[in-house]
Amino acid sequence: MLALPILAGLVASLQAAPSYQIVQKISIGGEGGWDYLTMDAPSHRLFISRGTHVMVLDVNSGKLVGDIPNTPGIHGVAIASKSGKGYTSNGRENSVTVFDLKTLKELKRIPVGTNPDAICYEPASNRIFTFNGRSSDATAIDVATDTVAGTVKLDGKPEAPAFDGKGTLWVNIEDKNEIQQIDTRGLKVTRSWPITPGEAASGLAFDAKDGLLFSTADNGVMAISDIKGGKIVGTPKIGEGPDAAAFDPKLKLAFSSNGQAGTVTVIGKKGKEWDVLETIPTMTSARTMALDPSTHRIYLIAAQFQAPVQGQRRGQMVPDSAVILVLAPKQ
Repeated sequence: MLALPILAGLVASLQAAPSYQIVQKISIGGEGGWDYLTMDAPSHRLFISRGTHVMVLDVNSGKLVGDIPNTPGIHGVAIASKSGKGYTSNGRENSVTVFDLKTLKELKRIPVGTNPDAICYEPASNRIFTFNGRSSDATAIDVATDTVAGTVKLDGKPEAPAFDGKGTLWVNIEDKNEIQQIDTRGLKVTRSWPITPGEAASGLAFDAKDGLLFSTADNGVMAISDIKGGKIVGTPKIGEGPDAAAFDPKLKLAFSSNGQAGTVTVIGKKGKEWDVLETIPTMTSARTMALDPSTHRIYLIAAQFQAPVQGQRRGQMVPDSAVILVLAPKQ
């Protein structure tokens, strides 16, 4: 007879991870390219950056409920729920727009570093952080006063961040193939480590329970690093053209959205190793995503594009073809 711990482990290993499928396509139309998607789970609203404005979608009704204009070169949105405010990173203006979460009206505009790209709210310090691609630094904004609290110099071009909610933040440094760790109260870099063989990583997600970071690298791997040792513990394959990463703490699954391949890669444990559990077809161009951990749903944006003409890297977007793809575990 098998001992109980061995039997329990065997049963756990046989339990299959949930399989995902596209359950809804929401037409949002509109103009402009896109970058980050931001899910505000308590309000069931998805914030969609569209070049010069932000579209706001109620994911329960599938209807657009607002628009935030005049955000030139916007990359992302950060939500500070307790303060009732949101923040946009305006890449072409080197600024952050502060807006009211209820009315979506602009409250203030704050100058930051050069070409602010990724943006996040870090609760322990009650600060917004913008990660500025051309000035290779991060700007910290005090949410209480909406003033700049300081700047953190970084090794190179920052991409997506992740944080533990206790005052520590990590960010991918795309052109140095490394992760840097930031003290969000002291505003200083405290550690750095390489993510090789991962290269040019963009998306970053965090598993708080096991202390793991998931970096989506441009050379087709997800570089998984241990924050205690600063070492790579796994490099499962992902699709071409990845951008975003997400981690579902309840399901213990990591995700990579791969725009060139038109897939989402689902990564989980196979025994003691992280590996690919599933590859979900989506749409070419669906490179960014947002996860709602309360429903386990994943939201992606994609559109149809015309064939490129000579000299173009890609064709023009077909007008009003943008859609939100909703992925959910099969029942």
